Amino acid sequence: MFDSLSDRLDSVFKKIKGHGRLDEKTIQEGLREVRLALLEADVNYKVVKDFIDRVKERSLGQDVLSSLTPGQQVIKIVHEELVQLLGGEHEALQIKGRGPAILMLVGLQGSGKTTTAAKLALHLRQENRKPYLVPADVYRPAAIDQLHKLASQLDVPAYPSRSDMDPVQICSQAITAGAEQGADVLIFDTAGRLHVDEALMQELAAIKAKTAPSEILFVADSMTGQDAVNVAQKFNDLLDISGVVLTKLEGDARGGAALSIRSITGKPIKFIGTGEKLKDLEAFHPDRVASRILGMGDMLTLIEKAQQEFDDQESEQLEKKFRKAEFDLEDFRSQMRKIRKLGSVQGLMKMIPGLGKVKDQLQDAQLPEDEMTRMEALINSMTPDERHDPKIINAGRKARIARGSGTEIQDVNKLLKNFSQMQKMLKKFSSKGKKGKSFPGMPDMANLPGMSGHPGLEAPANPGSSGGVSGGRAKKDRKKKKKKFAQGKKKKR
Repeated sequence: MFDSLSDRLDSVFKKIKGHGRLDEKTIQEGLREVRLALLEADVNYKVVKDFIDRVKERSLGQDVLSSLTPGQQVIKIVHEELVQLLGGEHEALQIKGRGPAILMLVGLQGSGKTTTAAKLALHLRQENRKPYLVPADVYRPAAIDQLHKLASQLDVPAYPSRSDMDPVQICSQAITAGAEQGADVLIFDTAGRLHVDEALMQELAAIKAKTAPSEILFVADSMTGQDAVNVAQKFNDLLDISGVVLTKLEGDARGGAALSIRSITGKPIKFIGTGEKLKDLEAFHPDRVASRILGMGDMLTLIEKAQQEFDDQESEQLEKKFRKAEFDLEDFRSQMRKIRKLGSVQGLMKMIPGLGKVKDQLQDAQLPEDEMTRMEALINSMTPDERHDPKIINAGRKARIARGSGTEIQDVNKLLKNFSQMQKMLKKFSSKGKKGKSFPGMPDMANLPGMSGHPGLEAPANPGSSGGVSGGRAKKDRKKKKKKFAQGKKKKR
């Protein structure tokens, strides 16, 4: 969502860093470009004015002007002010208490409340909570059925609402039903309208008065820009919301809502929706989002995603297979699928500091994820025996695998050849481990099947030769032994 804003700010900071020494004129010209970039991103003009004034005041300080790296100092100030603009610190859900906590989702129709309710249920279950979904939208056709279907996908209980029931009565009775189910968090999916009207607000106010929710979360469609901020202000005035959930951040929205909503409403953004899948919900961390906007990456979010996908026990089993050189195509396919669950290669590159801009160089190149799709199709076309022991794949089997995967026999040969090379390398590693040396770990990306053709991933053609790393070390060891032997002979004489 922030790509266009990030590109604009990157070009501005390049100009600032290009000046050896900064003066007031250079800083003002740079901040003028920053102001235009924020306005083009649909950030509220009052928010932009206050932001620029604070950055300007700090940037013109003596500490910046006399610094050896004034350009970097200005970027540091922009980053710190951007973090404050977005809320300063992450604010978690307030769901403590004796009885079941209640999360009430409000917002306009089409903002994504129903899907967000299911995403929150999955998020809470991953935190060892017991969520209970409550469909309270009796007006939108199939809204109740949609939430029940999502609940069944997650294996989460849901209140059996009907479209002929009163929404206030549904929420009130659901509290008792949720307690009987052993739930500790209830999520109310309330009705929305195409615009704010009196009837909607009276209904929501009645639900609030009857159930006393722990959190009232306003669900905003980030694609609507400043309209989302204005609507959030109206909901806040009438219901006193406790936080905001921004949806559809994977789209091409310019980011104005995310950068304005905290300043205008005074209420924190607690979650952001980053995709259509139920797992695509992230806790909102202002410092991480600010780093993404400025192209500094977001390693913490990447690590958290990896921890969710990779199980410690499974990793230990895989390591044992590496040690015994028993890693087969079945294991390889499993690891590829987990890597792909983390997101696209371009998306992951944005989270790694320094690689955010490399994505532009790969637009016309064949990405590793395209290669992984082809490799998975090839492995899927194999029998379990073939995946476990690729040596049994003869010419007839290769032809069948190629037909089944929609590829060519050359692709099958390439996969098998590269996988064979990787297995040989693992055997060398495992033999080193038996001699008391530490296990070197996962092989390089270049040695994985099908990955050797990508720029930057190349490795020596023969790692064991004198030109490779292991060969170079062996050569040094031989020289040391010859030197010691010669020294020993001199002593004897």
